[in-house]
Amino acid sequence: MFPTNILALVLAVSSACVTAAPFASVGISHEHLEVLQMRASTSVNPNAVLDTKCIDTSANIVFHDANVALLGICGGIAGAITKCGGAPSSTTGSSGTALFKLNAVDSGATINVSKGRWEGCVRAARAVCPTGTFSSTCVGGATTGNVAFSLSAQ
Repeated sequence: MFPTNILALVLAVSSACVTAAPFASVGISHEHLEVLQMRASTSVNPNAVLDTKCIDTSANIVFHDANVALLGICGGIAGAITKCGGAPSSTTGSSGTALFKLNAVDSGATINVSKGRWEGCVRAARAVCPTGTFSSTCVGGATTGNVAFSLSAQ
């Protein structure tokens, strides 16, 4: 009877370790899971962008830095500001590890992209290139034509 109890105990402990092992060995950070959750809860229109190209998928751009840089274009479009002001033909937004560069595609055009359109373009580009750096073109967003943009690490 005694050896049977020990065998049952060893089997029970072994099965508990095997069940827990796959979860214990996965190295996904909590921050990564939060980013996935945020991206999953927003809509993406793939037609918002053209010619998205992933440049360096291993570049480390902090999610928060990219969001701050996104709102840093045109001198800042955070808060109640709803549109790029000042009529620039090019602009940048940067924070920490992230740098956005934007250029009006058509000669003589200026950037007047709305905050909603700009955020939608970045979401659509990120759907194609979920990590690292990329370049893309936002459909519309200038006085005439489109806005070319890139996200690079700094």
